[in-house]
Amino acid sequence: MPALQPNKGKTRLLHGVCESARAACYATLLAERPGFYLLLVAEPRRAEARAAEIAQLATWLLPKTPPEICFFPEAPPPNIDHARRTDRIGERLQALGALLRKPKAPRLLITTPEALLGPCPPREQFKRSRLEIRLGENYDFAQLTEQLARELNYDSEALCENPGQFAVRGGLLDLYPLDALQPYRLDFFGDELESIRTFDPTTQRTTGTAAALTVPTAAGSDSSQDQQDAALLDYLPASALTWILEEPALLTREHAYRFDPSPAPAGQIRSVPQALRARAKTEAKDTRLAICEVDTQPALFEDAPRQALALEPTAHYRLDSLEPLDLPRPNTPANLLRFEEQLHQWANREKLALFAICPGKTRAQRLRNALEDDPRTADLQIEILDGSLPGGVIIRDGGKPWFPLPRSARSHGYVLFTDDEFLGQPSKQAPARRERARPSLSQVDQMLDFSELADGDPLVHLQHGICLFRGHVKLETPNGPREVLSVEFANAMTLHVTLAESHLLTRYVGLTKAAPKLSKIGGKAWAKSRRAAEAATLDYAAQLLRLHATRDQSEGFAFPEDHFWQKEFEDAFPFKETPDQLAAIEATKADMELARPMDRLICGDVGFGKTEVAIRAVLKAVLSGKQAAVLVPTTVLCQQHFNTFRERMAPYPITVAQVSRLVPDRKVRELLAELAAGRIDCIVGTHRLLSQDVHFKDLGLLVVDEEQRFGVKHKERLKEFRAAVDILTLSATPIPRTLYLALAGARSMSVIETPPADRRPIETIVQSYDPAIVKDAIRAEIDRGGQVFYLHNRVQTIEAVADTIREMHPKLRVAVGHGQMTALALEKIMARFVAGEYDILVCTTIIESGIDIPNCNTLIIEGADRFGLSQLYQIRGRVGRFKRQAYAYLLLHRHAALVDQAHKRLNALKQHNQLGAGFRIAMRDLELRGAGNLLGSQQSGHIAGVGFELYCQLLKQSVARLKGEPGADRIRAEVQLDCLKDRAELPAAYIAEPRLRIDLYRRLALAPDIETLHAIEDEMRDRFGKLPPPARALLAVSEIRVHAEAAGVRRVETEDDRLICHRANPGKEPYLKNGSRFPRLTARTTLAKLKEIQTFLKRHSRPTT
Repeated sequence: MPALQPNKGKTRLLHGVCESARAACYATLLAERPGFYLLLVAEPRRAEARAAEIAQLATWLLPKTPPEICFFPEAPPPNIDHARRTDRIGERLQALGALLRKPKAPRLLITTPEALLGPCPPREQFKRSRLEIRLGENYDFAQLTEQLARELNYDSEALCENPGQFAVRGGLLDLYPLDALQPYRLDFFGDELESIRTFDPTTQRTTGTAAALTVPTAAGSDSSQDQQDAALLDYLPASALTWILEEPALLTREHAYRFDPSPAPAGQIRSVPQALRARAKTEAKDTRLAICEVDTQPALFEDAPRQALALEPTAHYRLDSLEPLDLPRPNTPANLLRFEEQLHQWANREKLALFAICPGKTRAQRLRNALEDDPRTADLQIEILDGSLPGGVIIRDGGKPWFPLPRSARSHGYVLFTDDEFLGQPSKQAPARRERARPSLSQVDQMLDFSELADGDPLVHLQHGICLFRGHVKLETPNGPREVLSVEFANAMTLHVTLAESHLLTRYVGLTKAAPKLSKIGGKAWAKSRRAAEAATLDYAAQLLRLHATRDQSEGFAFPEDHFWQKEFEDAFPFKETPDQLAAIEATKADMELARPMDRLICGDVGFGKTEVAIRAVLKAVLSGKQAAVLVPTTVLCQQHFNTFRERMAPYPITVAQVSRLVPDRKVRELLAELAAGRIDCIVGTHRLLSQDVHFKDLGLLVVDEEQRFGVKHKERLKEFRAAVDILTLSATPIPRTLYLALAGARSMSVIETPPADRRPIETIVQSYDPAIVKDAIRAEIDRGGQVFYLHNRVQTIEAVADTIREMHPKLRVAVGHGQMTALALEKIMARFVAGEYDILVCTTIIESGIDIPNCNTLIIEGADRFGLSQLYQIRGRVGRFKRQAYAYLLLHRHAALVDQAHKRLNALKQHNQLGAGFRIAMRDLELRGAGNLLGSQQSGHIAGVGFELYCQLLKQSVARLKGEPGADRIRAEVQLDCLKDRAELPAAYIAEPRLRIDLYRRLALAPDIETLHAIEDEMRDRFGKLPPPARALLAVSEIRVHAEAAGVRRVETEDDRLICHRANPGKEPYLKNGSRFPRLTARTTLAKLKEIQTFLKRHSRPTT
């Protein structure tokens, strides 16, 4: 077998190596000879992608001894944001840590010349500063935390959520090493380390175990003062290694300074030639290898022996590779026939071994079926490799194999093609590196977080009414200090609410921004408002349930169960569905299979997966022999949905068309004729679809995207459809979780509240305008292959701003879009930006609504202090819709002073980075607009009277009562026990952070059953360690409350050893007794007495029916 590698200490140049073949060459080198390899690539993004491709190929070529592949990125630039800086530092420290370990397999270090010769922590210093922690060993706990804070420079926090943080709670130490992918929980018994567990930074729950971990220092990892240029060279082995230069001519051109051939100053290495000369003076005999497509006689390789390789990308044999736009297109039948013919020729005429690269068993089976369906490919020997690569390659070796995949002795080479190239689906990238675990909040509105409240914020006390928050304070009481929440009512009356009763408080949210009228303690007005709201919710719930019943009696088409193509289609979905998304899909399908017209609303933030629900519903309708229509409010969105539906359904005999202003009138008339004849299965269109000349042969499903953006006439036309056609409405106006829970069962709706697994919160940077920041932000996004929105909201000067950006980045393609352009011109600009023809769009606030561009993940807003808060939130929502980290730069006007209100607004936006954080911004105006759409104007007065949150609680209770749900008539029980000698509480020494204690108090107080209480107990043990007696007593009291409610008891109290249980519905006997006597407590300890009370109530509890 001929080798690609030269002999040790020699030089060679391999040419004819196309882009898609390079990873195969590198993997072959690793298989040929063990050792250390250093690969230099010109661009950081390409270097990272190359690492993923080589790792994939190594799983096939070296399955028994997979190589160690390290990617070492460049040092983070000075203007990069904190999250990206931390990630970059973590990747660098991860690579340095790997280089310190003794290799057990071939090792490949991939980097750029700038990263190789730029600043890096010195080897010995880095090695000394790392902390090794092993299970079962003893550590001085206080000294360990001191070392983390002082020597390693980690931040002590109440919760450990991000890299570089640690948190201490009793004998638990939570720690997130800078180079780790997830945080660790260290559980000590005294000074002995009993367990090391990984945990989820969002839920704080354990996810796995570990035997040891290494903690690198944070000190100096981000500071050039503690780093040295070219210090990475000291991490390379003293023995011989192989230098691989990818496209040396490009490296020399892009990194001219790092390829300066002049001699190095004493003790300093600044270029690759200098590094090579320095290593040549040692005993190491390094090998040099150049990989390029065209031999241009690069420096360092002028006299090197040449070796030509016959390599070609399989993409050359696809018809759509000749198309003018570089967009994924479905394979047409002609294209498939041509590719199948080509496979036949490669196997029979050229004697090439065929390998298909395909991820997953379902996808592989589909590929096999497609190959077996054609007589030209049915008999071909095609081995399927499990995995994914961005493109295929043809390797012709004339019967002298150098690529180490097993094949027949008669073969003259290989063809590696991807399933994407054959089946016509969009190309998937090589597997990316694992993302770091980051905390994220669900889109649902969180329980009231008192740490976010400011003095004077309005609240609602369940028993006394509307009040103002006045702080979280400590009060001295006869029984010692108590933490309380102080609230103020009318007439300056202050009430102190203990943390254990914090569940009685909810945030007051009205439908207007007017300040609410405060309630009087002991007054009748609050009770009257609450009774009126309860009556109104009962009427509204009854109305909803009547509508529900009427719809149930209507007759519609009952769709059959899923076709086998449906399962195949869903299995091929390249992303993992969220639980909410799956629930919405299942609910939609179940509605479609009923013999009544569906009318389901799907709510969820942008990018949370509503469109996928619609796609699967449309496929189900079409496979059942019906037509489907998708109605959208804007032309650009229409084009986008059309591309998505056509692309996803390309492998199936389904015809998808679109009707909008971008389609010529003549073409529209032809499409409408075909639609009426039944030759179009799915049509995507704007309001044009609602015209009187649009006729369907057999419409089964109508999908309406953003119904609230259509006019009154359009909505009247939609009502005509509702009588007989299944309708699925999608809404990006977030609906508050409390309202969804209240309406559940009374309206067919699904809320997708959890973000996709890879979605990350938008990182928001607020700074004064600086051209350097703008330049760096654009460069950082373009370097990772993305696009940029630049928002300048003045039409008069927008062209000048665009020219400034063109001067900053002459090679980039800059477009301008604003509202004074004609509608068609603007749509064309937006469509070309979506298609990737422009790198930067300089625009006004036209981007505030409408389009979805997954590749655009940096937003720069000039003069951000001049926008309202909710408007900024909506604009910021244009980015961060995909799994990449998104960045929003809010740049303040360069000349104007920042007024106090604008300062508060921008700070609020910066703090609310969480996904779905619209629930917590600007009095929730986004959500309440959605609430207004759902509830109607009659309910608004009651919402203002008792607050939105309490209104939703009352509505939920009303729906449950009218439906006769189990437990709907339960009366909340009070527990007052004088036998509690010790406090039943969560001590600050056990859970230091007040926010966490309040959250647990509220959850315990609102827990509906014993199973929920046990789950909370398990969580507390996992997150905070062994429960102290006061916490165990609190859990026992909570269990008593749950058992009392199940036994029909409204109040439980003790007088000395006598237990008194007041019935909720007294009848003849107001108390629950043992025969004719009150039960007596005989236990001595507090916890044992509580157990006695539980046992008594459990004996009398009635099962819920």
